[in-house]
Amino acid sequence: MTEKKLVKKSSDKDVSIFLEKVAKIALTKDRSSNGRLVFGMDATASRQLSWDTASHLQGDMFLETTANGGLQVQLVYFRGFKQFVSSKWVNNAWELMTLMTGVSCLAGETQIRKLLKHSLNENNKSPIDAIIFIGDSVEEDIDVLGKLAGQLGILGVPIFIFQDGSDSVAEYCFKQITQLSNGAYAKFDVNSRDTLKKLLRAVAVFTAGGKRALQLLGKEEGGEILKISNQISKID
Repeated sequence: MTEKKLVKKSSDKDVSIFLEKVAKIALTKDRSSNGRLVFGMDATASRQLSWDTASHLQGDMFLETTANGGLQVQLVYFRGFKQFVSSKWVNNAWELMTLMTGVSCLAGETQIRKLLKHSLNENNKSPIDAIIFIGDSVEEDIDVLGKLAGQLGILGVPIFIFQDGSDSVAEYCFKQITQLSNGAYAKFDVNSRDTLKKLLRAVAVFTAGGKRALQLLGKEEGGEILKISNQISKID
């Protein structure tokens, strides 16, 4: 008999914990200029369905950011045989969606190390505020990834990783990376569109406006984000 793996869906508690982590990081940031976000994605073959989902949801990242100085995003992805691509910086949902929908996933190994090194280089050119990475596996030396993540953490660039699926090795590695960079980790699956939408919007708002932006979003949205914003308002 073939054993079937059950994919655990993200619960409301998982989302709440993630957003609370974002809120704590946001306490150290408060700005009125454009936030800069590296949006990294694994585009190997196993991720086609999730790529399509993210392509359609990414527009929500820009919804609340205009009033807080706006958001600049660079799409970075890897696929196939050592293909590693970084886009120009864009500042609206249409341009980012155009870039993403033009990509098809190809079989290949992960290249997270290249993503982290690229982000370090970009930060040297002009400071970036955060990194999002969406992936489902890790096929690289965790110590190497950890060293790069730690360097980004020292520079004040948190990494937010959204794991697609339930691979235990990937989960361990992703949690190490986010911890070393002072970022946050959350899990979702292709059926959790609302979960991914919340996570993307939370990081985008944090990147663009920090604490004040999350407080405003909390008043508008209610729910878990409102609880977080209320906690922040009590802290000087």
